[in-house]
Amino acid sequence: MTQPTTLEIQLQQGVAVVWLNRPELRNAFNDTMIAELSEVLEEIDADSEVRAMVLAARGPAFCAGADLQWMRRIAGYSRDQNRGDALRLAEMLHRLATLRKPTIARVHGAAYAGGMGLVAACDIAVASTEAQFCLSEVKLGLIPATISPHVLAAMGERMARRYFLTAERFDAAEAYRIGFVQELSAPEELDGTINAMLGHLVAAGPESLARTKDLIRSVARRPLDADLLADTADRIADTRASPEGREGVASYLEKRKPAWVTARSEGQVETGGTAAGDGA
Repeated sequence: MTQPTTLEIQLQQGVAVVWLNRPELRNAFNDTMIAELSEVLEEIDADSEVRAMVLAARGPAFCAGADLQWMRRIAGYSRDQNRGDALRLAEMLHRLATLRKPTIARVHGAAYAGGMGLVAACDIAVASTEAQFCLSEVKLGLIPATISPHVLAAMGERMARRYFLTAERFDAAEAYRIGFVQELSAPEELDGTINAMLGHLVAAGPESLARTKDLIRSVARRPLDADLLADTADRIADTRASPEGREGVASYLEKRKPAWVTARSEGQVETGGTAAGDGA
């Protein structure tokens, strides 16, 4: 797998850990990081050995938003250049949100602006109790446009009205209260909490996880009508008839583990981070 310049990739026991690796800049992203994340996500999606992904960050912060040098360059862009630049970020976030593998955001320190977009685009967000969040765009005369579909889905429209408009900082407890993160952990227990979740994910059928992610995207916010009933019936019929579905049911009836649960996936999964070393 590609080893980019702004990221660090670790593969073990069916888990890809993607570390944002610009600690001296608090992992602020630029066009290079966006391009490299897009490429890495495409590779992870295509790798049948990868069962789950963790998005983590080196240094004292998860992601402080946009890199200042990148913003200086953007300031001189034409409208068309700005649109192309923004579209590449939007496409990267969409790729993360629609990845066939389950994703966990490992959040510590600051997660600001676009950093919140990265967290929201992951399926599960686990935050250290010392994490801080901020949607700061309006203080710069900007708007949180490309991240808005993901952040709105994560925290809901009502809370987005407050935090998009006020650009207040809020802490991990508030992020948990409003549903932006699903789990809080003491800094020294952050990796253990994530490893326990990974144990559940790698024990599930990989194809069923992909189908379930697609199901959630398709069913969410749709009216409960005849079309939806037919759609969900078609999905479960297809899944039951699939090789993985047949193997899962057979293993249950025969009181054995399904074929996709290997000795490797039953072992402890480590994210490779340490609370002290990564500012968590």
